[in-house]
Order: sequence, then structure tokens, then C-alpha cells
Amino acid sequence: MTDTDDQVQPQVRAQYGVRGGAPDDEQAERLRRIAAWRRAERILARPPVDRTLGEQLADLTAYAGSVADLEQPADIYGDGIVGVLEERIAGLLGMEAAAFFPTGTMAQQVALRCWAGRTGNATVALHPLAHPEVHERGALGSVSGLRTVHPTSEPRLPTAQEIRDFAEPFGTLMLELPLRDAGFVLPEWEELESVVAAARERDAVVHLDGARLWECAPRFGRGLPEIAALADSVYVSFYKTLGGLSGAALAGPESLIEEARTWRHRYGGLLFQQFPAALAALIGLDRELPKLSSYVAQAKVVAGALAEGFTESAVPWFRVHPEPPHTHQFQVWLPYGADVLTEAAVRQAEETGVALFRRWHPASAGPPGLSYTEVTVSEAGLEWTARDVRAAVEEFVQRLA
Repeated sequence: MTDTDDQVQPQVRAQYGVRGGAPDDEQAERLRRIAAWRRAERILARPPVDRTLGEQLADLTAYAGSVADLEQPADIYGDGIVGVLEERIAGLLGMEAAAFFPTGTMAQQVALRCWAGRTGNATVALHPLAHPEVHERGALGSVSGLRTVHPTSEPRLPTAQEIRDFAEPFGTLMLELPLRDAGFVLPEWEELESVVAAARERDAVVHLDGARLWECAPRFGRGLPEIAALADSVYVSFYKTLGGLSGAALAGPESLIEEARTWRHRYGGLLFQQFPAALAALIGLDRELPKLSSYVAQAKVVAGALAEGFTESAVPWFRVHPEPPHTHQFQVWLPYGADVLTEAAVRQAEETGVALFRRWHPASAGPPGLSYTEVTVSEAGLEWTARDVRAAVEEFVQRLA
């Protein structure tokens, strides 16, 4: 840590509510990263998580009046502004009804549990890189009594033929759009239609993990209702992409959503008041949804310039994946340790005011020393030119020496 970092730490700790003496090493590094990203004059995305508590409250207060009548009573157990949000989501997705959930993990468990009861089959076919398999500590089996199977392990969604040929019966096919841990990848529209048709041939229902469904429309060339219409139920997130505080929605047929509300209560998801999350979700729908096509287009510019910059650099190997990106998010891979790459990224932001990358992660498989990062392009990234990106790559690589 530099002398400048030592001077910054007390101020940043105060901003983020860290009490007492020096935090542990992990906390200190996290605060250092946040400070660097906040101060950066140029950055590809400014997620709300980088803001202080006061800044998030101020933003919510500033925009709440644009999405709701602030003189109405606050919500109680899901009425009021929460009901308004549910109606908005059902309309946006072209579904009969929607229910607000505090987390996507709960929303999808409930959806898959309901479908298991209706189909009489508790087996869910999904990708081994899907969110429930990687990020939920085995919750589908441990909490909901469901069993999962994998029609493919390739870093993409399954093909129609793989669905048809899969040896085991399953009641629900769950498709994550985009498949985040494989690189935010999407199939072609015709491929997706074929996969859904193959599931129907097997009398399976289809559930979409649409945590990031909002940014899929540009690649598919279809509106959200047409995309959602492929499935029997859809989950969407409010803090991914839309920049909300938290929360999710499950949308589908009225009878399914009524059953889901019962299970939501049983799972402890019927909170007394949720108006901050509901307001933030409505603000995100108004503020971010209309801009997503421009983010996706700019991500292609950024990804192409990154590839050009690394090609001209001294790095021995790199990969931008997918190229071009399918959404406004993609991966970059380099043959260095994650700590080395993260340190270079933070130093670049601190020393130049340009934050090209955020945190890097070690590859879960393959040779040691291979790492990746996820790149998100949002409003802050729209002002970058390809030349800006190439120059930032040069500055970044210099800090790897």
C-alpha cells in the first residue's frame, strides 16, 4: 500500500462505517479498491455498491418522486408500492402476474419447487455453471428437496439435440440468460427456440433465470415479452443491471404466482416493508432500461479495443470472451495471478485516474496463474473511445512488469 493509500484509509473507513482501529487486510484492500474506483475520473461502470450510504439515500430520495406518489402510505406486507412494481414487471414481461421476492435465490427455489409439484418430477435440468449450482451452496437440494442434472458441461447453454438425447427424465428445464459464469453468453434466437421446443417434446416446463434478462434483447432482436413468452416462468433481478438496492421478481401464470406467494411466506420472504427496494427497482427500470442497447453496443467497441491493445502489448497471451460480447458484460483472461492483476488495476486507477479493470479472480480450472475479470460497460463507459481503451491497456500492462 502506498503512502497515499495510508492517508486515504481513515477517510474511507469513516465513509463506509468501519469502526475502531485498522480493519483486517481483506477489509483494508476492499476499502482501498473502492476509494480508487470512486476517485477515478474515467471508468467503464459506476455501480451503486461503490457509493456511500449517504449517497445511496440521497439518490433514492432525489428520484423517488418520479416513480411514485410519496404521499401514499408505505407498503405493508407487499401492498402499495410493492404491488405497483409487481404489476409493472408483469406488464414488461407480458406475463399474467408477478411477485416481488427479497432475493433471486428464494424466487427461483420457489418457482422450481412449484413446478416440481405440478409436474410430479423434482429433477431440474440446468447448466453446471448456472447460479444455483455455483453460488447458492446447494440450496436446491438442501432446502427445497430438488435434484439437478446437467444436459451439457460445455461453456454454453445446451443445444436442442442435447436436450432430446439426455438420458434422464426431468420436470423443468432452467435456462440462465445470459449464462454469467461462462462469460455472459447467449445462444442465437433460433437456437433458443429449438431448445425450448425440445424441452416441450419431453413434457418439461421451462423456467428462465433472467437475472440479467434485461440486456438480452439487443442480441435476440426481440422485445422482453417475446423472450419471456418462450418460458413458463421467469425470474428477474432488480440490482443486477438496473442498479437497484436488492430484490427480484418471479413472473408467470396467475395460478403459479399465487402458489409462489404462499411459498414465499413459508420461506420467510414476506417482509413487513420493502418500499426502499421497490422504489429503487422502479427508478432502475425508468433510468437504466432505455439505455441498455447503447451499453451493449459500446461493450463491443470496448472489447474490440481491448483485444487490439493486448495484441500490441507485451503480454504473452490473452482472451476477450466472448468477442464480440453478447451483452454489455464480458470476460477478459490473462496469464497472471489474480492478486498481481488486481494490484495493477488499483494502482492504475490511483496513479492515472483511469479505472480499466476492477477485481480479478483465479480460474477455477486449468493451469495455475490464469485469471479472469468481468468487464461491465454502463453509462460511464459510453464516453470511452477505442483509442482511450487502447491507451488504458498500455498503462495497465506497464504495471504488470
